[in-house]
Amino acid sequence: MTIAPTKRPYDPLDVAAYSFWDQPAEGRDAVWRELRRERPISWHRPIEGGMMAPENDGVWVVTTQELIKEVSLNPAIFCSGEGTMFEEVPPDVNEAAASFLGMDAPRHGQLRRLVSSAFTPRRVEQIHAQVKVQAREIVDHLIEVGEGDFVDLVSKRLPMWTINELLGFDAQQRQEAASWANELVSWADEDVAAGREPGEVLNDALIALLRLGYDFAEKRRRAPANDLMTGLVQAEVDGQKLTDDEIASFFVLLSVAGNDTTRHTISLTARALQQFPEQRALLLEDYAGRIDVAMDEFVRWATPVMTFRRTATRDTVLGGQEIKEGEWVAMVFSSGNRDERVYADPDVFDITRNPNPHVGFGAGGPHFCMGQFLAKMQIREIFDQLLHRVPTMELGEPTYLTGNFVRAVRSMPVVIR
Repeated sequence: MTIAPTKRPYDPLDVAAYSFWDQPAEGRDAVWRELRRERPISWHRPIEGGMMAPENDGVWVVTTQELIKEVSLNPAIFCSGEGTMFEEVPPDVNEAAASFLGMDAPRHGQLRRLVSSAFTPRRVEQIHAQVKVQAREIVDHLIEVGEGDFVDLVSKRLPMWTINELLGFDAQQRQEAASWANELVSWADEDVAAGREPGEVLNDALIALLRLGYDFAEKRRRAPANDLMTGLVQAEVDGQKLTDDEIASFFVLLSVAGNDTTRHTISLTARALQQFPEQRALLLEDYAGRIDVAMDEFVRWATPVMTFRRTATRDTVLGGQEIKEGEWVAMVFSSGNRDERVYADPDVFDITRNPNPHVGFGAGGPHFCMGQFLAKMQIREIFDQLLHRVPTMELGEPTYLTGNFVRAVRSMPVVIR
């Protein structure tokens, strides 16, 4: 979809610069706060650091929860099929990387039903049992070693272990998938790129993950087992099955959405519970009774997925602003989850916040996160173990990867006193 260039002036608050996304979250939050207050929908230049020259000459940035939800709930007007990333990427990369996140009706709905059919009640029970064992073993190891990097020892182990054990991967395949998934969401980070072009980083990681998905799907067709990959290759709705391309793309989605988002929520929540010790004490006082409400605050506070993009399918109006067909609209979830119109004291971590209509799993509509049950299952079990078994855990200052998609914790020191 090509649009005619405009002469519209760009907003004076520049959110397109690499330096904007390289600064601490507090700096970005101050900009989002001003935009929410003064210009809830604002026009910005194309973002820096993309892998190809942008065809568009700007992007609309949406910062209030009300407008974010309006975009999400109207897929006929704001579509996903033209891409979901803040920057321009080749169409084939977008299709392979985004799976059905980058699809529109009717195929999007068909794929969601097919994938959902693989998560039978019996398989969900199996998942929960596995997660409980994995969380316990991870904390066993943390206690044994006593210190190190919390991300390596805890946060990144549980999500990828859970997903790849579900799929049926062995330990070596699990490590390989985790490594490539990390590169896939970190391609814009200069340290990760290590001199390579951003497109090269993303392409290498994407091809490697797709190959893993293709190969394992074929293996499970030949030798079915009691795992999720077998469920995916056998899933059928209305006489339709997933194609090899769709299974491989869904594996990429699982490796990223099911891995990185939960991983960073765990890291950022652990940090918050240390920064707000009264909230930690409150949760420990009645873990079983408070964890369900608390998890929504964990996700709101972390907002691991910061942005998602849509494309206008027709001329329309959003928040009083005219938008032309083909123009990009970027939803800033990390701003919506700090919206003063929705939350009292949005910059306070409050595990009793209820209701908590956060957009950490998306803002509704057909693309609402279908894996949230798995994320919450893992978060519940790992913090049950950490809070009750490691009361003397101390965390140091985290370091972050640079990017506009995932709020990614690179590392965070941990010591058991």
